[in-house]
Amino acid sequence: MSFAEIENSPHSTKQWISVISLAFAAFIFNTTEFIPVALLSDIGQSFAMPATDVGIMITIYAWVVAPMSLPIMLLTKNIERRFLLIALFIVFIFSHVLSYWAWDFNVLIASRIGIAFSHALFWSITASLAVRVAPKGKEFQALGLLATGTALAMVLGIPFGRMIGEMYGWRNTFGLIALCALVVCIILASVLPKLPSINSGSISSLKDFTRRPSLMMVFALTIIIITAQFTAYSYIEPFSLNIAHFSSSQTTTLLLIYGGAGLIGSFLFGKLGAKFPKLFIPLSSLLLAASMLMILPLSNSVFQLTAISLFWGASIIVFSLALQSKTLNLASDATDVAMAIYSGLYNVGIGGGALLGGYVSLHLGLSYIGIAGGLLAILGTILAIILVQRKDFLIHQKGD
Repeated sequence: MSFAEIENSPHSTKQWISVISLAFAAFIFNTTEFIPVALLSDIGQSFAMPATDVGIMITIYAWVVAPMSLPIMLLTKNIERRFLLIALFIVFIFSHVLSYWAWDFNVLIASRIGIAFSHALFWSITASLAVRVAPKGKEFQALGLLATGTALAMVLGIPFGRMIGEMYGWRNTFGLIALCALVVCIILASVLPKLPSINSGSISSLKDFTRRPSLMMVFALTIIIITAQFTAYSYIEPFSLNIAHFSSSQTTTLLLIYGGAGLIGSFLFGKLGAKFPKLFIPLSSLLLAASMLMILPLSNSVFQLTAISLFWGASIIVFSLALQSKTLNLASDATDVAMAIYSGLYNVGIGGGALLGGYVSLHLGLSYIGIAGGLLAILGTILAIILVQRKDFLIHQKGD
């Protein structure tokens, strides 16, 4: 998608500004969710805590998002969407200011809980908002821009946040996120039209979902694979420093390459996902399993570990996009409810993975996080293969 595609009418231009601003918001929200991964050691030093203990902030954040995504969406399902979006941005910004000033670890956790509440609501409503504000016929491009914002959070957000943290302290990373969010909030407030709530679904949608076996399997697969992913990824920074013995700059480079691979994965899925509907979910699951199982054997070489991170970074983005797309496809009659559930379960996986990775690190050693994550991802791969062979999966896919 290039700016050359933007039509000349002022109305169309305003629509694309809205979509692009939502994509920047996606970048910011994904960056702040994962930024502690790159700052665990620095935050731990500030509060005289081991990096593996600081990892609990990832689990708490994710496990606030997980149970709150659906209830908070249902509680706000009748609220006008522009007002709701601006309100959640205000909570998001204020919470980051509190992160900046956090005088002890408990205050930092409290600030992250505030961010998690805004995150839960943001990802429940944003995909449908992007489709609604996009120019007619450009809905898939709008979703593509959101996906790009997500991928860029891995490419630029996390490594850049780590560089800011290294040079100026981790507090300034959170402060910069607050400032960027304020700018995006002002733009959205000025360009978004009023958007009454439509097609959000209701509590009765949950009963309907249970009659869709492929959708239930998508939800189960989300938990398994994302738990596997974050068992290893949550602690990749201390693993890189203490097990692979990378320098600080090499660790930042590793995160940057991992993120760049995510952008490649996003591009490949956008180009080929529709042509090979049965391929991407099991293939990305398998590549994730292989990548995590290989990080320990390849940790004695900067080149080898960096190379495997290319496959790892591309695979997790492809997996996430494929399952998000399938969720929207299988629940097109109640997209907000479905995305709230998907976001919630995704965060169950993030929190569960961070907790499992911390447990493995404590009882077996930091070296084993990739093995634990990889073995769990193998189980997910088996489920993925079963999923794509189901008749109802193929029937829905043909209707895409």
